Amino acid sequence: MEHTTNQVTIRGELLELPQFSHENHGRRFFRFCLRVPRLSGTVDVLPVVAEESILDQADLSSGQQFTVTGQIRSHNIRSDGRRHLLIFVFASQIVCEDGEGINTVFLEGPICREPTFRRTPLGREICDVMLCVPRTYQRTDYLPCIIWGRTAQQVAACQVRDVLQITGRLQSRVYTKVTDAGTEERTAYEISALTAQVLESGPQEDNSGN
Repeated sequence: MEHTTNQVTIRGELLELPQFSHENHGRRFFRFCLRVPRLSGTVDVLPVVAEESILDQADLSSGQQFTVTGQIRSHNIRSDGRRHLLIFVFASQIVCEDGEGINTVFLEGPICREPTFRRTPLGREICDVMLCVPRTYQRTDYLPCIIWGRTAQQVAACQVRDVLQITGRLQSRVYTKVTDAGTEERTAYEISALTAQVLESGPQEDNSGN
């Protein structure tokens, strides 16, 4: 794959046949999910969007294993009067092949929201950070990432517009949301970082008064 600031490769089991998602400039896109196991035994169910021509080349059948390469994309939608950020893999290639699960992500971009440092109930250090990753046609993807351990402390000290380079995996997380109608289960998608490196610092405000 051509080196970019946004790369993802996943391999897993196709849960069901692709369903029509949308049409854009005469091009038809379809959506499906891959079941990708982690080494720990936990399973991530990851959404994929692919153009019809790519699906035709892959000949997808439910229950088979596929390797998908592409980029992680985000899309804002409005539902129930609120904005929701959809995260998905946008496929550039799909290959039918058996093997162990694969889930690798490479991202590079500036921080667009102040990092949030916290600890889990078991005391693990976590930093939540939102990366602004540019793509072609002056579009941008806003991708939520979580950093762990000592690196979480380092990233927590970063400023908005500092540029991070992250490697890790795309993961799904089910949580319970309390609404006016009661509670409901929802799924969040985020990049869990294995490594995170500050490449450059963004411009800082001048507080000298000059």
